[in-house]
Amino acid sequence: MKHWVIVMVGLALSLNGVQAAESTATPPAQGSKAAKPTGRLLPNDADKAWVLLEAEGKPPTAPAEWKGRQPTSDEVKVFRQQKAIGSGNAADMAREFYERFKDHPKATEARRLYRELLEASVSLGNEGKAAELQALGPDPVKVQEEAAAAAVGVKLQEAVAEARKLQSKGMDAVLDEFEKRLLVLEKEFPGRGEIYAAYLEIAQLRGGEKSKELLAKILKSDKVPAQVRAMAEGMQKTQERIGKPVNIAFTATDGRKVDLAQMKGKVVLIDFWATWCGPCVAEVPNVVAAYERLHPKGFEIVGISFDEEVDALKAFTAKHKMNWAQYFDGEGWKNKFGAEFGIRGIPAMWLVDKKGNLRDLEARNDLATKVEKLLTEQ
Repeated sequence: MKHWVIVMVGLALSLNGVQAAESTATPPAQGSKAAKPTGRLLPNDADKAWVLLEAEGKPPTAPAEWKGRQPTSDEVKVFRQQKAIGSGNAADMAREFYERFKDHPKATEARRLYRELLEASVSLGNEGKAAELQALGPDPVKVQEEAAAAAVGVKLQEAVAEARKLQSKGMDAVLDEFEKRLLVLEKEFPGRGEIYAAYLEIAQLRGGEKSKELLAKILKSDKVPAQVRAMAEGMQKTQERIGKPVNIAFTATDGRKVDLAQMKGKVVLIDFWATWCGPCVAEVPNVVAAYERLHPKGFEIVGISFDEEVDALKAFTAKHKMNWAQYFDGEGWKNKFGAEFGIRGIPAMWLVDKKGNLRDLEARNDLATKVEKLLTEQ
């Protein structure tokens, strides 16, 4: 698993890469009609051999009889053993492929697949393949990737350090400098996911047109890691909501009926948060102060809680005098509205104007000032 971490302006700018799915295989099909020479696993036709190898290299699905029930530990153990053996058999096929069909376009991929299947087989408990895997030695591709990642990491930390020297000029100056240095690094290390992750962090912090520009840049590249792309797509969809109504209706934890469509004429803060979220808790005093001062003028707050324990939520809101409605479904990150609106980080604070349209995705910055400005609108 790759780990990319950037720390700047007191914020941890980080992204955990998605770990590749476990690569395993089913045992070779019984009664195969493909003609295989004695001592060989693959047919003589290279293209047909590759099709067979691809099929055998796919992870097996769970037994149909497990559907709708929890398998026993013994069943899981047997299934795991089958996967281990299947992975080992598929590894043998991959090795045979690249040794027999050296000039085939898929030979290099077969060599890579051979190591992956061996690793999967051994990790699943196939000790008979351990010596074979050990004999391969370190994976040169992984060694090269680790070296490249280390080099990029050092450069990114240097870029962060230089950008932070402009803190006295404000956050925008810091982010501008950081972006300039990323442009240089992008040319030095083309296609690196860490750099696109850093662009994404800037987009999240800047908002507005700069955010749109960076998101477009990220999504235009075919080198962007899947998780970074998914987050960028989510942010882009969220930005498209600006100027449009936000449909939220629910029964709050205290029994109140909440419907944003019925709150026109008021400025509404939608606060995506949780009691376990440190930055969320740090914002509570500011939010409470803004609410107490501006609520009489038409300011409302709707909390969307990512908590999983309703009692903890109620106790926290009572203690901190958070007297506005809270949505709770106990699903944590699978929270209904969080999922619907693509919330991938909290706190996330949105402001809805008197007409019921979403106006600001970064209400956390200068909340009271922004609310007061919206309250003056007709």
